[in-house]
Amino acid sequence: MPVALYFTNDQQACELLAADPFALLVGFAIDQQVTVQKAFEGPYVLKNRIGTLDPKKLAKLDLEDAFREKPAIHRFPGAMAKRVQELAAVVTEDYAGDASKIWTEAKDAADLKQRLESLPGFGEMKVRTISAVLAKQFGVKAAEPLAPNHMSLGDVTSPEFLLEYQAKKAAKKAAMRAAAKN
Repeated sequence: MPVALYFTNDQQACELLAADPFALLVGFAIDQQVTVQKAFEGPYVLKNRIGTLDPKKLAKLDLEDAFREKPAIHRFPGAMAKRVQELAAVVTEDYAGDASKIWTEAKDAADLKQRLESLPGFGEMKVRTISAVLAKQFGVKAAEPLAPNHMSLGDVTSPEFLLEYQAKKAAKKAAMRAAAKN
């Protein structure tokens, strides 16, 4: 098990992502239209503002003020506050408040995929990316068939590698845009 997941520039946030399965899910849930660093720092900031990341407690709270407080956790604070509250409710109702049960109790890759896809804000790409993290960083066997063959966040093992990963991702997107213009 990793000591930290280097998806953000704050060491304490990186350590929280590795230690708290719900924090990892929150980071993925809000990883949309913001940088990877901003999204994955979000769980740490939310925990500091609310005092907890316990899904059972978050499911009952209105998180919007915490998301809107300056600096905002996300560029769409209202929508992401609702998404995190919904995520907390699913984890509370379906997994007794233990986010790790999503992958530790999955029977196989198909079951894990279904569990992840049922989470608010988790589409095919997020399922593949979190599966890469689970397989490569946490050794979750059921996640291995779901992980992409190309480099992903699952391969990021240092702050330097995060920058390299993002540069390669940006170059790939630029090449795709250029190809689309031709």
